[in-house]
Amino acid sequence: MHSDPARGRAASPMAAPASFRWTRRIVLTVLTVFTVTPVLVMVSSSLKPLEDVQGPFRWIPSGFTLRPYVDIWHTVPLAHYFINSLIVSVSSTVCSVTVAILAAYAVSRYTFRGRRVFTVTVLSTQMFPGILFLLPLFLLFVNIGNATGVALYGSRGGLILTYLTFSLPFSIWMLVGYLDSIPRDLDEAALVDGCGPIRALVRIIIPAARPGIIAVAVYAFMTAWGEVLFASVLTSEETRTLAVGLQGYATQTDVYWNQVMAASLVVSVPVVAGFLLLQRYLVAGLTAGAVK
Repeated sequence: MHSDPARGRAASPMAAPASFRWTRRIVLTVLTVFTVTPVLVMVSSSLKPLEDVQGPFRWIPSGFTLRPYVDIWHTVPLAHYFINSLIVSVSSTVCSVTVAILAAYAVSRYTFRGRRVFTVTVLSTQMFPGILFLLPLFLLFVNIGNATGVALYGSRGGLILTYLTFSLPFSIWMLVGYLDSIPRDLDEAALVDGCGPIRALVRIIIPAARPGIIAVAVYAFMTAWGEVLFASVLTSEETRTLAVGLQGYATQTDVYWNQVMAASLVVSVPVVAGFLLLQRYLVAGLTAGAVK
């Protein structure tokens, strides 16, 4: 007599009850609709003439047009803002990852005086809202410029340093947890083979910590790419980034909503594409070290 595999699975004590499965489906469906609906509204609005966007909302436009995707590059200097955001985001990501790797390696592998205080201090900086640092950084950049002639206020360099102040603490804390999950035997084997600490870090630890490093890099890039508060105060017209430049589609007399939606979709492409390409590394980096 043959047993029914489906009946065996249904009778398994580890199988989820039907009520739980239906509840899970309903919750996931609601969350999916809640997440996808704004994106659909953006896509629909970006394909409408301005008159249709300003009128009563309709899911299906009366007439599709790609004109907003052409006009976004002329209404405001979007390409210039795009380059500024790319330079600032990539530079702050590279600096954040480089410093975080060195700091996390020192904290994870060496015992020194003040190690615990340093770790707690780094983590505690995440508890303060960013707006608390806005005025001090503004005054600091202006005074440094007046005293030394180094123009940090209104420059890309000043914005990169600003982004490091809140991407570095999280990056260091996250990489410390990831490096702690890498066996120390790898370091000891490298040292026995004649590698110094820096060589062991470059040849052994960094390749093993690739998922964690990628997760930190994605976090730093996304933080810098979409930041608005500091970029709106610490930049000039020449160094303005995308997040601030999108405000240029609102004039004193009108708001080009279809172009705003089109530009928002265009500037989201690098982040979405990078996330999709690095998704498996990102998940592995975020979950590593959670279970020792």
